[in-house]
Amino acid sequence: MATYGRQDEVWDAMGDRTRRAILERLAEHPCPVGELAAQLPVSRPAVSQHLKVLKESGLVSDETVGTRRVYRLNPAGVQALRDQLDMFWNRALANYDAAVRGDAEAGGPERNPERDPEWDPEKEEK
Repeated sequence: MATYGRQDEVWDAMGDRTRRAILERLAEHPCPVGELAAQLPVSRPAVSQHLKVLKESGLVSDETVGTRRVYRLNPAGVQALRDQLDMFWNRALANYDAAVRGDAEAGGPERNPERDPEWDPEKEEK
């Protein structure tokens, strides 16, 4: 069975609505489990389980402050996710640009007279 690595864990973690809500709250400020649980429609043990998944994926880190464990976004994990999204976005823009220009060599679709009325396939060199 093929594995896709840590990035696959990140996307799996992001696929859950409650985990995304936790990340949104942690983006505002670091929080202990109890504070997060008070803001969400799930139990404190459920929040703890979601935080465990987020921590294993690298999106969240924690530290002990007195008797509490305070969770915060892990900047390196969030940056890795951002880098991957930027890569997808840049590819999509490049493919769009190639399609608009009709540049088959750049991976875009063949030119189409319906999209480019000034293009004449009869005049195209072969």
